[in-house]
Amino acid sequence: MTVISSKEFITNQKKYFDMALEREVLVKRGKNKFIISNANPSDEFLEPDDDFRRAITKEELLKGIYEDINAFFASN
Repeated sequence: MTVISSKEFITNQKKYFDMALEREVLVKRGKNKFIISNANPSDEFLEPDDDFRRAITKEELLKGIYEDINAFFASN
């Protein structure tokens, strides 16, 4: 990762955009930091896994909650 100032980035934009094809470039502007990257947005999403396949719907969750509440109060 290369860290540069916003002034350096403005002066040499082409250089840093070309550099971002190979590695991330961090541009600092005051307290703010911006990353220039050639990341493909589709790389950020994971494929569904077994946890996702075990998921339940909102209705199934509410049904289970109501059953648990009823069982709790029926036993008291």
